[in-house]
Amino acid sequence: MVEAGVSTSLQEPGAVPADPPDAAVAGHFGEPIAEQRALERGPAVVDRSHRGVVIVEGPERLGWLHSLTTQALERLRPQQPTELLVLSPHGQVEHHAEVQDDGERSWLLVEPGTAPLLAQFLDSMRFMTRVEVRDASDAWATLTVVGQALVDVVPVPAEQRVERPRRWPHGAVDVLVPRTEVARVWQALRSAGARPAGHDAFEALRVAEGVARAGQDSDHRTLVHEAGWVATAVHLDKGCYRGQETVARVHNLGKPPRRLVLLHLDGSTHLLPARGSAVTVDGRGVGVLTSAARHHELGPIGLAMLRRSVPDDAALLVGDSVSAAVERDVSSPTAPVDLGALRGR
Repeated sequence: MVEAGVSTSLQEPGAVPADPPDAAVAGHFGEPIAEQRALERGPAVVDRSHRGVVIVEGPERLGWLHSLTTQALERLRPQQPTELLVLSPHGQVEHHAEVQDDGERSWLLVEPGTAPLLAQFLDSMRFMTRVEVRDASDAWATLTVVGQALVDVVPVPAEQRVERPRRWPHGAVDVLVPRTEVARVWQALRSAGARPAGHDAFEALRVAEGVARAGQDSDHRTLVHEAGWVATAVHLDKGCYRGQETVARVHNLGKPPRRLVLLHLDGSTHLLPARGSAVTVDGRGVGVLTSAARHHELGPIGLAMLRRSVPDDAALLVGDSVSAAVERDVSSPTAPVDLGALRGR
């Protein structure tokens, strides 16, 4: 019997809560490395029910979202996944969402705790447009499923299955499930052979792929070119939207002041440095560690937002004692992370 108010994954034997902002779901079930391997090859399921869901309905929704965000959405086909950003007037990233439209409504999947602010902003921009916006986080939950056979047994309509649009090579699908049905669907997946994988496993694979997470790998100053979102969440040839002038200027005239990089961390200590740890070169601050994980093949890795002037061969120190080296600039829209090369190091 699932305890009210506690996520389904935290009811599994051996479940350990993830670190904030993911503490509402299981971080691992006692075997984090094995869970990563299961998540890579499937079949596996990850509880990501703490994420927010914003629904936009109405006949003018796609054109309206097109005009407000960085993505070209006017001709978005049903079940075609994509991403969008909402920017400040000066071009800084305020919101990130993974998006899919089902022909009647647009589903926006967002970071934990951010749905109310996004829904409030969108609602304030409706004016006379025929759209309705609501924060549906209390009604809908996200389970991430790896393995096509598993996806086929999930008892939800196709429009509630959102293929992950980022650089995710494992065939993962985000399945939107009514919150009242999460426990039943979770058990159906388990019965079909899915191994529960904790959120820590999901994070380790995300970091290895160099995929930025809004609010963690970005801050109030982040420009789209700094975090690698140009390739996936920005349409450079669409019409006007808030913040577009900054996007165009940076794209056409120069480099942004910072860049997100994939780091290899010294593995001589069993503890990972904390997110938010300062990154220094010869005692001089050059950036901050934004994500850290222990990957089952690559070892301890992280993402860091560094000053663009920091060379790739700089000897970095994370926090007080962890040496680090830049493996790859993941901010570039034309330079996806080559995991095969990293594994061969």
